[in-house]
Amino acid sequence: MTTLYEPVTFGSTELKNRIVMAPLTRTRADLDGTPNDLLVEHYRQRAGLGLIIAEGTWPTIEGRTWYNQPGIATAAHRDAWQKVTDAVHTAGGKIFLQIMHGGRISHEEITGTGRIVAPSAIAAPNPIRIKEGKAPAPVPHSLTAAEIGHIGDEFVQAAERAIAAGFDGIEFHGANGYLINQFFSPAANTRDDAYGVDRSLFATEVTNKVADAIGADKVAIRLSPGQNIQGADETDPEETARTYLTFARNIPRLAFLHVMNPDPADSLVQELRRGQNLVLNTGFGTVTTKQDAEQIVASGHAEAVSVGRRAMANPDLVYRWENNLPENELNQATVYGNGSEGYTDYPAYQ
Repeated sequence: MTTLYEPVTFGSTELKNRIVMAPLTRTRADLDGTPNDLLVEHYRQRAGLGLIIAEGTWPTIEGRTWYNQPGIATAAHRDAWQKVTDAVHTAGGKIFLQIMHGGRISHEEITGTGRIVAPSAIAAPNPIRIKEGKAPAPVPHSLTAAEIGHIGDEFVQAAERAIAAGFDGIEFHGANGYLINQFFSPAANTRDDAYGVDRSLFATEVTNKVADAIGADKVAIRLSPGQNIQGADETDPEETARTYLTFARNIPRLAFLHVMNPDPADSLVQELRRGQNLVLNTGFGTVTTKQDAEQIVASGHAEAVSVGRRAMANPDLVYRWENNLPENELNQATVYGNGSEGYTDYPAYQ
């Protein structure tokens, strides 16, 4: 029986245990998206986890979703991220970067480009937070086929910068209602061209382009099939399965798939896993406990488990879990912010 605390190899990256830090937006980067010393310290503290997946990071300013979200669009971003990866590696950890294009989950004020973009001109259902507060979600520009290809190239360039910055690999954010998920969703993608006939096509093209550029063994993708987050609804189980399994058939063996689903035994999750390593995340509504994580791996439902809130509050989470020690409680009021409180000041176990 495999345990949560055994090593595992994902592509070209060997993990010392099977506890993965989920990508967590914390809005602590500089306003222009440059990672700073806060991020260096935050990630360094958590190097005991088997793998850190750094927070959703924009590949192009038009993909920015929040102020103070980090970017990987410039040489300055690359050089600043190098300080993060150096710190994590010196502390004995491994780290991937999540590359995230928000698509329609943004606002013209945030992108600064005069528009937001999506597969179809359908506004997101929820308000968008801008400097003055919450504003109605704008109607996005429906991308042309040429623009879709250009965004794919921006993903490639971002991935190459990430590898140059010392990351062990990259993960695409293909979940939670952001751009890639918008293409997967029939509620957000009503196109009548190839990208609408096969809603997995954009994700397939981007994944294969980046795999060709940096190696499939350094590529992962996060998916949330059928979870209906931020209006990227996928309410027909048969159609959802058909779309995601088409994607799975048309990509190479990656470092791993990172799938959100509260049921580890879900049939679609397990079908997607065929031929791939699986990192399972139980989703926003379920806080993963030590017992949950141990059972998921021991039962063979996934090779590893990703955790968010537990990793935020416990920089030494693996040590605590392996030794049955009490945990720090997360202070929800300090999850987002611009300082060290609730970010780098959670204590290790004494």
